[in-house]
Amino acid sequence: MKSVLITGANRSIGLETAKQLSEKGLFVYLGSRNLEKGNAVVKELNENGFQNIKAIEIDVTNEASILAAKNIVESEQGKLDILINNAGISKGFPESALTTSIEDIQEVFDTNYFGVIKVTQTFLELLKKSESPRISNITSGLASQTLHSDPNWKYYNVKLASYLPSKTALNAFTILLAYELKDLPFKVNAIDPGYTATDFNHHSGPGTVESAASFIIKHTFTDENAPTGKFFSNDIEDGTEVSPW
Repeated sequence: MKSVLITGANRSIGLETAKQLSEKGLFVYLGSRNLEKGNAVVKELNENGFQNIKAIEIDVTNEASILAAKNIVESEQGKLDILINNAGISKGFPESALTTSIEDIQEVFDTNYFGVIKVTQTFLELLKKSESPRISNITSGLASQTLHSDPNWKYYNVKLASYLPSKTALNAFTILLAYELKDLPFKVNAIDPGYTATDFNHHSGPGTVESAASFIIKHTFTDENAPTGKFFSNDIEDGTEVSPW
């Protein structure tokens, strides 16, 4: 049975991704900063027929928490097949580059960028033991510098001084990871689930969590011929699903 760790999975898109992967027969580690909340979510999932899901405490900004989670997965599975770096935060809107504090920007980067690096580097040892390891970094269409430079883009005016560059940096890290792991059976991609109605954006997005999770899984649970080092977006309308960087 393949195993997957999803960070920030106790609600919204992460939770729905956990549910859909469980239905596909994977063993899912549902990452949550608060283990009590994670266990409550898993209890409800079990009551609704979802199996092979376990809550695991992991705070991506805390190295001790990440290492403890890694030790649990190693002792129970011996390896990890899929890592979905889903945990992310935003300081809200609007967020001006002229006035946003360094402290706010650092807080967002600690989760959205540095947290991903810490988790990925810690779990790399277990991922290398998988026959078909996958790393999916959940990003945003707002990370695209190409689109953000186009006044005709529909989200051109959504400029966020911490969230936007944190996800752009995450995309750059994805490219580096894919390159350095290209001679191994890894597939490493940045995946934008699209503008989705969640607590994260006060349910303002037009997309559903079901569609978002399905899109993540489509570009994560892939075969050996799948691409690596790409930026996929559920909001690209030309049918390619490939976003410009």
